[in-house]
Amino acid sequence: MRSAVKVERNEIKAVLLSFAFVFTLMASYYILRPIRDAMSSNWTDAELSTLFTLTFILSAAAVAIYGAACARIRIGVLVPGIYGLFALSFIAFYVMFRVVPDARAAHKAFYTWSSIFSLFHVSVFWSFMADIFNRQQAKRLFGFIASGSSAGAIAGPLLALSLAGSIGGMNLLPLSAGLLLVPMGIIVWLERLKDSELHNAASGAGQDFHQTLGSNPFSGFMLLVRSPYLLGIAVFILLYTSISTFVYFELKNLMVPLDATTRTQLWAAIDLAVNILSIATAMFGTGRLASRFGLGATLGLVPFIILAGLLMVFISPMLWVVVCLQVVRRAGNYAVTRPGREMLFTAVDRESRFKAKSVIDIVVYRGGDMLTAWAFTGLTQVFGLGIGAVALVGVIIAGAWTAVGCLLGRNYDRNHAVNT
Repeated sequence: MRSAVKVERNEIKAVLLSFAFVFTLMASYYILRPIRDAMSSNWTDAELSTLFTLTFILSAAAVAIYGAACARIRIGVLVPGIYGLFALSFIAFYVMFRVVPDARAAHKAFYTWSSIFSLFHVSVFWSFMADIFNRQQAKRLFGFIASGSSAGAIAGPLLALSLAGSIGGMNLLPLSAGLLLVPMGIIVWLERLKDSELHNAASGAGQDFHQTLGSNPFSGFMLLVRSPYLLGIAVFILLYTSISTFVYFELKNLMVPLDATTRTQLWAAIDLAVNILSIATAMFGTGRLASRFGLGATLGLVPFIILAGLLMVFISPMLWVVVCLQVVRRAGNYAVTRPGREMLFTAVDRESRFKAKSVIDIVVYRGGDMLTAWAFTGLTQVFGLGIGAVALVGVIIAGAWTAVGCLLGRNYDRNHAVNT
């Protein structure tokens, strides 16, 4: 591992536990994802945009509640408690679907709640990682740790594909909920290793795992608007989610002629391809890329590739082209962009890591989803643009995303990349 990943002997245990942590989280989520995404083709662009709006509103409320919890509940209880809460919620949905299997409102509620979960669970995880590892360690190790998410995202679709036919898709919900309980013990173990083996007690700035974070539940929002550095990260996320939503809507519309089973299988196959492609890159390539070429090149690489991919969609707007773009976009995000942007949070204080980061990862992300969804709906249903023309709009957004990523990463390299 020292040769392949550049991990030191005292870091191996913490790295493997972190890998296992995110593996179980992503396996749980990717059991749910094909079920959720298969539902989207049953609704019009306007209906789905309305769900995105509802998701944004509820996400903002959830982040405010989370901020209040950070101010009142010890981190040692709050972080594992988040995962316990989601586990219970999916058990509740399982019971609901058993009682009323074809309720349209229940399907939309599940789509909305699982969309909130899709960002919340991983945002809390990376907040915790930025609190465990210091800046120098993050640059070397976050790529390998992120490969755990790809491994889990391979295991999840494989479980869904192998079990859905025999037990039914909705019967996978208890399995997903059970996996969310695994990280609870890992969290406590990692916090002990932070002091004993990683020697990062000083990175908590006098705070420990058993303290709360501030007294203002809305401080995350205020920290964001007051910090040019955090605002830069927010703009990067906003541009990323704009591209993500454009591609998602294009895929959704191209799958309308397919039946529900075929859609579920195609979405699961996309998930599988994404994570097979990304796991080796994240495990062995991202840390070297960031260490050798800096965070500017790391954050600008994938947006530039997506820009080229959208030009291909403009030239040839067919299902297989958009599927390939989706695979490359998501694989690049998991393997390179996500661990790269999480390194940025090692340069901020602990309150920003847990509070402002959740605002960026969830509220800004879902706000971008909402705005882009309605923009896509306007371009297609009001102006009558086809998939190729919409892709050309995406090219402009991808160009801005590339520029912001390069600037943000270079700023980090210049001002924050210190060996602490």
